[in-house]
Amino acid sequence: MSQTYVLNANGRERPQVLANIHAFVDRLPPGKSWSVEIKEARKQRSDPQNHALFGVAYEALNRATGFTKDELHEAFCKRYFGTVEREVMGQVVTRPYRTTTTNERGERDVISTAAFAEFYTIVQMVGAEAGIDVPDPDPFWREGRMAA
Repeated sequence: MSQTYVLNANGRERPQVLANIHAFVDRLPPGKSWSVEIKEARKQRSDPQNHALFGVAYEALNRATGFTKDELHEAFCKRYFGTVEREVMGQVVTRPYRTTTTNERGERDVISTAAFAEFYTIVQMVGAEAGIDVPDPDPFWREGRMAA
């Protein structure tokens, strides 16, 4: 049994949603254990954003540098999120603190659309510093509309 509720900030429906949450929890069978998770609602990065990163940005960087898309993604995640060192079988390994889809504990946690747009901008900036043009995926994407 699973249910998702969204409490919109200052929404008029908020009291009713809270009542629904309370009623749902009250109906849970007492003979079973339940886990309840509350987290901030945020718009996750979209599939088009992800496709743009791997299909446009990393494609341009791959052609210019020869690095694979996975190598590029790891490098940019390290740059954007920072790194952690771990010892694995006697070797010190550096990995990104988190990625665009997993948090620092390795759990699925997709970054927000705003953070992803900032991440893409960093990719473009680093490309430009290396003399590589990393285009916007769509000339009108920053305006929030699709090209005609």
